[in-house]
Amino acid sequence: MKISLKQQVLKANAQGMATWYTQVRELQAAPDRCAIIVCDVWDHHWCRGAEVRLEALIPRMEQTLAAARYHGMQIVHAPSDTLDFYADSPARARIRTAPAVTLPEGIAMPDPPLPIDDSDEGSDTGETETRKAWSRQHPGITIDPQRDVISDQGPEIYRWLCYRQIEWVFIMGVHTNMCILNRTFGIKQMVRWGVNMALVRDLTDSMYNPAMRPYVPHTDGTNLVIGYIEKFWCPTTLSQYLHGL
Repeated sequence: MKISLKQQVLKANAQGMATWYTQVRELQAAPDRCAIIVCDVWDHHWCRGAEVRLEALIPRMEQTLAAARYHGMQIVHAPSDTLDFYADSPARARIRTAPAVTLPEGIAMPDPPLPIDDSDEGSDTGETETRKAWSRQHPGITIDPQRDVISDQGPEIYRWLCYRQIEWVFIMGVHTNMCILNRTFGIKQMVRWGVNMALVRDLTDSMYNPAMRPYVPHTDGTNLVIGYIEKFWCPTTLSQYLHGL
């Protein structure tokens, strides 16, 4: 598959002024050396706005995962805090068969502050009390018992990636400024371990309240976080490339 990757780099323009430039490169990727992590695509959320936006993404996520699976990509379902629901799942058992590996020490990376203020937990629909509202992955996302794996543990997923000789990992799901970046299987940790990561930028969302800095619409807040990821952590791509188009 040919996958277009987008990043942003800071360099001087013709007048010598520091400017962020967009760089796009084409990645030639063997599907059986690629994986997709489905991050915290839960059945429910404590924030109504988050639920509404995720419901709109589910059909495209399911379509993308089906196409990627057909082409031979590994699907890793990572619905945090719900593994008890999958205790008897073949997909949960499969990932446990990966042999032990020594975790890398970790690459030192700059970690600038986010461009949005999510200190209120990011609800844009009035909820103020966070709680565990989820019990499983969203039922609209298929888990193939013959091929997929399930885990919410970074070291366990890393072992599986090594076992499968995965060269590129694409992450989709929610939320960019929280779980996508900060889970033990999220972008920051995987990049520090030397894993080639890319965010599927049209299949993600953020926890951002437009009443908070920088006082922009929710979609703009999400795009600011996507830009932050492109600048400091890893490239992004679009779901269409994972369809093998």
